[in-house]
Amino acid sequence: MSSARAYGGPAAAAALSHPTYAWRAASALCWREIVRFFRQRNRIVGSIGTPLVFWLLFGAGLSRSFKIGEGAASQQSFLEYFFPGSLLLIVLFTAIFSSISIIEDRREGFLQGVLVAPIPRWAMVLGKTLGGTIIAVVQGLIFLLLALTLPIELSILRGLALVALLTVASLALTSLGFAFAWKTDSSQGFHAIMNLVLMPLWLLSGGFFPAPALASSPAASELVLHYAMRANPLSYAVGGVRRLLAPDAVYPGCWVPELSACWMVTLLFAAVAFAAAVWISRERTSGDLL
Repeated sequence: MSSARAYGGPAAAAALSHPTYAWRAASALCWREIVRFFRQRNRIVGSIGTPLVFWLLFGAGLSRSFKIGEGAASQQSFLEYFFPGSLLLIVLFTAIFSSISIIEDRREGFLQGVLVAPIPRWAMVLGKTLGGTIIAVVQGLIFLLLALTLPIELSILRGLALVALLTVASLALTSLGFAFAWKTDSSQGFHAIMNLVLMPLWLLSGGFFPAPALASSPAASELVLHYAMRANPLSYAVGGVRRLLAPDAVYPGCWVPELSACWMVTLLFAAVAFAAAVWISRERTSGDLL
């Protein structure tokens, strides 16, 4: 039975295809993702607990062996340097693994019901990704309260810019997770694939160790590492957070992108990832036929 006949004929399907109903469907799916997440306390603890433990353990263990900056006033400990990376790690974990609901909804039959509804695919993708984005930003803001324990002075303007940048980065990562989840039939396979993608993506973002600046005669390993980190779009999200949290910090011998480049690349990353998610959602999978 076609979706038009299922909803009362072509006239009813055309009415439901109005942009107003598309936005209503997107907002309903978004709210469903938020409610589902906060009802699962283990997901809340896991998504914020792991980066928090990493930040505390690595920050305490490497604080004496890591110093970056010129002069005692501008030097950063590893706890300070690692904070933007830990913040993006929380956003990354929450945004990506919220996409597991795609696999769960397909298994439970809910996704098939959404697919036959006379709404555009972008509305379905927007609802799912926007829900994951809001959850990731909320989790990141909770972790951001730990900045009060560090010598960080965050103005209202830079705070709003930081929230906006985290939102764009979360949308990009959620869309990336959506694209992978759409092509995956099991949560075990999704975890395996995303761990293979996520850890190199985060490690090469400058969140854990700085990207080396190009010297006059760099070694081959430094050259490869430098350009690999520059090609990583997550490097610009981490760099943007770092610039907003510590705008006056100096990073001698390290490559940290400028704030304008961070905004441009992160916005482009979000647009491309969301467009890819919409394009992939138009493809049918074997799970959709069950």
